[in-house]
Order: sequence, then structure tokens, then C-alpha cells
Amino acid sequence: MIGSSHKKPRPRKRPRGFQGHVSEIDLRLLRVFHTVAEQGGFSAAEITLGKSKSSISLDISALETRLGITLCLRGRSGFALTDEGREVLEATHALFLNLEQFRQQVNQASGMLSGTFNLYVPDNIQTHGETPLVKAIHTFTQNHPSVFMNLHSAATKEVEVAVINGQATAGITLYAQGEAPLGSRPLVAESSFLFCGARHPLFHMPEKEITLDVLTSQRMISVADAATSKTWEEIRPYFTYHAKADKVDARALLILSGSYIGFLPEIFAAPLVAQKLLRRITFNDLHLITCCHFLARMSPETSLMVETFRNLLEASY
Repeated sequence: MIGSSHKKPRPRKRPRGFQGHVSEIDLRLLRVFHTVAEQGGFSAAEITLGKSKSSISLDISALETRLGITLCLRGRSGFALTDEGREVLEATHALFLNLEQFRQQVNQASGMLSGTFNLYVPDNIQTHGETPLVKAIHTFTQNHPSVFMNLHSAATKEVEVAVINGQATAGITLYAQGEAPLGSRPLVAESSFLFCGARHPLFHMPEKEITLDVLTSQRMISVADAATSKTWEEIRPYFTYHAKADKVDARALLILSGSYIGFLPEIFAAPLVAQKLLRRITFNDLHLITCCHFLARMSPETSLMVETFRNLLEASY
């Protein structure tokens, strides 16, 4: 009718907030968002997620549509979370923690293990050959295929810090940890022996001619304080160190060069001895004993996983 006023209907506002149930797709998108936020941007998250920036951007856009809010700002000015994005990130942290607690409680009830086992080991630990750690990891992963094994190599102090702050489910160190919450537990000690390379003057020298004076005149690779034995403590003051190599491979390289003598785990050195590339120096049964310690901050969520692995590790020594 002419003269009558017709008001255009106002567009309905899209409801804000989460609608409906949480689906598997929602969890996948939330994990992408969580990783992007933790890494500080799309580019940094590419390697962790194994996805391209364009694919990550599509996932974030899909999540924003699902939630009805803008989670982050991206563009020439860089990546930044919005206020709503920070709130969703906090809620996502809590959600994933609750999911993990639920999984662990079900594991406790059923006796089955699943989830992620973050194991930190020192970067100078013996890893070659059929070591107790290798055997324990094999048995653990064979018996519990639903567990995702995440192995990290770090300095001993970093291993302790990772256990303390919860990054590590468990850790192995070469030093005892005094803090009771970590539940430090000694493992059976490992032995290392003194070796020289085929190019070294001692390689062909008769054993009876290798005296303390002869040994102390050689260029020696430094020995960690955690390694000790009665014989070594008696003669340690007479040695002067001329090189340092924390990792076993690096230590072996220096010894093989023929310029230095140094200690190596017997299981590591055995193949090189068989190839006549190394010789063990048996002066007064000289050897070192290194005691590894198993660290874990026990909690209801990880106790079953930690105890299972620790029992396997102790049984392997």
C-alpha cells in the first residue's frame, strides 16, 4: 500500500560461542589452534603440524566459524591472539588436560596404557648395542602399542628441569637428584674402561710396560665427576686433561684419532676392538662406574605409565 512504511527485517545475528556437542573435528581444529598459539604463528607451526600455512589457515578459519569469534589476527603486522583467542586457548589447555586425566584414569582401571610418554635421557648416555635402555624401550613399546613414545636427548640438568616442570613424564640422569618430589631412584651402574686407538703409541706397547708414569704422560680426555671407582680415585690426581667430549661418539672419535686415551663403555668399544681399531688398557683393572638415576614426578595421571617403564628398565639391568 502506498504510503505505508515497510521496515526491512534486521539480519539475524550469528550466535556467538560454541553450539552443539564437541566432535572429533572440533578436537582436531582445537589441536591445530593450540599448536599455532604455542608456536607463535602459522609459519612456526608448519613443521610441528606437518601442514602448509594455507592448510593451517583454513583450519583456523573453520574453527573461528564454528565458535563464532575471531581467535587471532594475522597479516603483515604479524600473528597475535585476540582477547577471545586467549580465553579459548586457556579453555583448550584445560580441555586437553581433562582428556588426558580421563584417559589415564581409564588406563588405571583397565590396566592398559595409552597417551604420550615423554622420556628425557642425557645426551652422553650409552646408546649403542643391547643396552638396558634399548631393551626397556623395546619391551615397553611392544607391550603397549597405544603409547606414543616421545624421546628427548638433553644435558643432565635439562633432563631434571624437564621432569620438574612437567615437560617430561620421566627422565634418566647421571647424577642423583636430591628433591624428593622427583622420586629419584638409582639404577644398576654401568662400567667403562680405558682405551687407546690403533695410531696411539700405547697400542702395541706390552701391558707390563704401561706404568702409571706412562699413562699420566698421555693426553687424556676428561672424565665426568659422576664416574668413579676405587682405582680411579687413587690415580685421578696424577692425570692432566687435554680434551673434553661429553658424548660417547665424540669421545670415541678423539680416541680413534690416536692423539688421546679415554674411557668408553665396553659394549660400545667391543666392535672397534674386534676390528683392531681400539685397544683396552687393563692397568690395575682400571675402570669407571657410572650410576644412572631414574627421575619422575609422580601423579595419578602418569603413575601407571612411569611404574611400568621403570620396572622394565630395572629388570633390564
